[in-house]
Amino acid sequence: MPLILFNKPMNVLSQFTDRGSPTQRATLSDYIDIRGVYPAGRLDRDSEGLLLLTDDGRLQARIADPKFKFAKTYLVQVEGEPSSDAIRQLAQGVDLNDGRTRPAEAERIDDPQLWPRDPPVRFRKSVPDSWLKLTIREGKNRQVRRMTAAVGHPTLRLVRISIGDWSLGDLQPGEWREG
Repeated sequence: MPLILFNKPMNVLSQFTDRGSPTQRATLSDYIDIRGVYPAGRLDRDSEGLLLLTDDGRLQARIADPKFKFAKTYLVQVEGEPSSDAIRQLAQGVDLNDGRTRPAEAERIDDPQLWPRDPPVRFRKSVPDSWLKLTIREGKNRQVRRMTAAVGHPTLRLVRISIGDWSLGDLQPGEWREG
C-alpha cells in the first residue's frame, strides 16, 4: 500500500487523464508510473506543491474528507501588503459566497526559498507583493485564493507545503517519493 508524496508542478492536472480538452494538458501520468494509486484530494492546475497519492481507499477518503480536519499548509504570494487586520480576518474565518470558512492559521512571512515558477508570476513595479503562510482545515473549492481575494489581496502564487504530518521537504517540482 504505497503512499506517494508528489511535488505537483504548475499547470499539471491532479488526475491521470485529461478528458474534455481539445489540447493535451499535463497530468499525473506524465510524472508517476505506478499502477493503482489515486490522488487523495486535489490541487488546482494553477497551484503547486504537495499532492498525496495512495492505493488505500480508506486513507484516500480520510485525507480528502474535510470532517477529518487534516491541516493543509500553503505558502501564498499575494498582491499588495496585507495589514494586520487582513491577517486577523483570514485567521478568524472569511465570508465566501458558499459560507464562512473555519478559522485558519495566518501569518505574514519573508519571501520563501522556492524553485522558479514556470511561467513566472507577473511582476508589476507599481504593485508590491508579499508572502503569507496559511493553514486551513477544510477544503472548499479554490478556498485559499478566494480567502485572500476576500480580504483584498488576490493570490499570485500558491504552493502547498504540507498535509497533516506529510510535508514536501526537498522534493523539486515533478519529483515524488514514497512516504
